[in-house]
Amino acid sequence: MKAGRSARRCVSVFLLIVFPTGAVAQTCYAPPRPFVPTDPQDVQEYRDLIARDFETYITDIQAYFRCLEEERARAFEEAREVSEEYGRFLQITGE
Repeated sequence: MKAGRSARRCVSVFLLIVFPTGAVAQTCYAPPRPFVPTDPQDVQEYRDLIARDFETYITDIQAYFRCLEEERARAFEEAREVSEEYGRFLQITGE
């Protein structure tokens, strides 16, 4: 009988992973690093463009960090809900 319970438990966990409920995970993409030429003359020539690239990177990396924090919070909440659902499942099945 224990083997049957274990198999049902594995199937249930698999179904929770494959068919999750609730919020959809968001994908956070890290921005590309700014390019800085190695030739000092090129740096001087393109300094305004390079400075804008750095400013854009700093803005984008801050948005990336916010995205990661939001996704982390969402994932923790989902894990808490799934743990509660699993507890209810175990109570119903008598395990």
